[in-house]
Amino acid sequence: MPNFAVLKYQDKSKQKSLPLLIGRKPIMEALQSGAAIEKIFMLRSATGPEIGTIKQLAREYNVPVSQVPVEKLDYLTKSQHQGVVAWASLLNYVDLQAGISHVVEAGEAPLFVMLDGVTDVRNVGAIARSALCCGAQGLILPTSHAASLTEEAVKTSAGALHKIMLCRVPSVPQAMDILRLNGIQVLGTQMKGSIPVYEADITIPSCIVMGAEDTGISKDVLKRADVLIRIPMATAFDSLNVSVAAGMILYEAAKQRIS
Repeated sequence: MPNFAVLKYQDKSKQKSLPLLIGRKPIMEALQSGAAIEKIFMLRSATGPEIGTIKQLAREYNVPVSQVPVEKLDYLTKSQHQGVVAWASLLNYVDLQAGISHVVEAGEAPLFVMLDGVTDVRNVGAIARSALCCGAQGLILPTSHAASLTEEAVKTSAGALHKIMLCRVPSVPQAMDILRLNGIQVLGTQMKGSIPVYEADITIPSCIVMGAEDTGISKDVLKRADVLIRIPMATAFDSLNVSVAAGMILYEAAKQRIS
C-alpha cells in the first residue's frame, strides 16, 4: 500500500477544499524542501525517527503541530496516514526578521499587524484586507491560538492575503522581542487603553496587536506593550468586531502617515 497521497480535504462545515498531504515521508520531504504547510495533525501516540524529524522541522519553520486522536486523522482521510496528515498552505510565509529587513531596505517605516488569539478565518481575511489598503506591509501570525488561512480566509480578504507579507512566529512574546530589537514599537489594543488611538504616534515603526474578541490581547502584550491604545466610543456600547476595530486603527495609521 502506498505510504502517502495528496488529496483535497473537504471541510463539511464550510464546504471549502484544502490541499492535503498524507503520510510521514511526503510531509517530511515537503518540510525539507521548504514547501509552505499550513498545519500538521499528528497522532498523539506517534513515534519513530520520521516523527521526530517532522517535529524538529515544524519547529524550525514555525509550522503548527496539533496532537490529535486517531479519529481526527480518520476523519480527514480514508487513506493510510501513518499517524500524520498536513494541510498544504495556500499561501507563503516569510521569517519575521527577514520581513522587517525587507521593509527597512525598501526605505519604508515598518507597519505590521499582529493577531493575538484571533481564530475566526473571516476576521483574519478582513483584517488583511484593511491592512493592505491602509499601507501595512505585513501580518504577523503566531503558530498557536490562530486561524488556519483557508480558502475562506483568502476569499474574505478579497485576495489581500496573497499580496500582504505573512510572517509566522512561534509565539507573540518572541515576536515582540524581535520587533523591539528592530526599534519597532508595540501598540496593544484594549477597550480601556491608556490613550485614544489618535494620540499615538503611528508614523514611527509600529506593530498593532489585535486580540481575540472575547478575551482581548494576552497578558504578555498587556505587560510589555509600549502603549495601550483604545478607540473612543460615543456611547456606553463598547463592543466592536475585531476586524472593524482593526480597520479603524489602521485608517488612523494611514491618515497620520499620509499627512
